[in-house]
Amino acid sequence: MSVKAIYTATATATGGRNGQVKSSDEVLNLEVRMPKELGGSGGAYTNPEQLFAAGYSACFDSAVNHVIRSEKATTGVTAVRANVGIGSNNQGGFALTVNLAVNIPDVDQETAESLVEKAHQICPYSNATRGNIEVLLTTTTLTAAEFAAKN
Repeated sequence: MSVKAIYTATATATGGRNGQVKSSDEVLNLEVRMPKELGGSGGAYTNPEQLFAAGYSACFDSAVNHVIRSEKATTGVTAVRANVGIGSNNQGGFALTVNLAVNIPDVDQETAESLVEKAHQICPYSNATRGNIEVLLTTTTLTAAEFAAKN
């Protein structure tokens, strides 16, 4: 498959999980630290898993809204919460897991699940991870306040 990129983001990391990441336009300029759960000091810093969760959730929410517009559906404001886990792959390396909790208010459960499945087929992150990372999709139709309360 050949992709003609219409936008390319560029970021550089130095120091790995205990360093810095910076985008070429310097809009993103963050210190990263190993989380305590992986033996690091933790603290008020981000890490690669948080950055991946932020990117995947934003991209998937855009895909959901693209499908909603394409199908001329009427919904409330959507939200996507990405939980990204890291652990041993039992082969001497590490692997990620992803749970996407997708909320589409003001539709029935069946409609919400259909919209989410269609979004999963077009989202670039979903297409990049398919077959490589286990992605669990959970779909709800809660109010925005109810979804926000479900940390």
